[in-house]
Amino acid sequence: METLLSSHDKFDLQQNYRRYLKFRDQQEEAVRDMQNAKASRVWVAGLVALLFALASDFFLGAAAALFGMYFYRLAVARMQSGKAEEGCEDTDRWFASKGLKFEGRILYFRDDKMLEHPLDPFDDAIYG
Repeated sequence: METLLSSHDKFDLQQNYRRYLKFRDQQEEAVRDMQNAKASRVWVAGLVALLFALASDFFLGAAAALFGMYFYRLAVARMQSGKAEEGCEDTDRWFASKGLKFEGRILYFRDDKMLEHPLDPFDDAIYG
């Protein structure tokens, strides 16, 4: 495959490649945070406190605080995930406009159907 990239796009290509990898890392971290937030059993403690809330305002406040903490963690993880996903999509569109595509974290030409020739944007041999 003798397709070469423009040497004028070298800097932009390398910067956007780094940016894409950063967004992918943020997205993976956000997914882990979301899983940890969902796995948290704080809501169970809030439910138990809610049972005792019939007799005390303190337990009503404690239940509200526990539920609030649980849903706050879910909302923050969701927002981080959305932000990282949006960044990945933006950089992915930029690469698509240059005739490139990502398969995971590896960059290929769009017409490389068999994914036989991965590209290294830091290799000067791919620029013409």
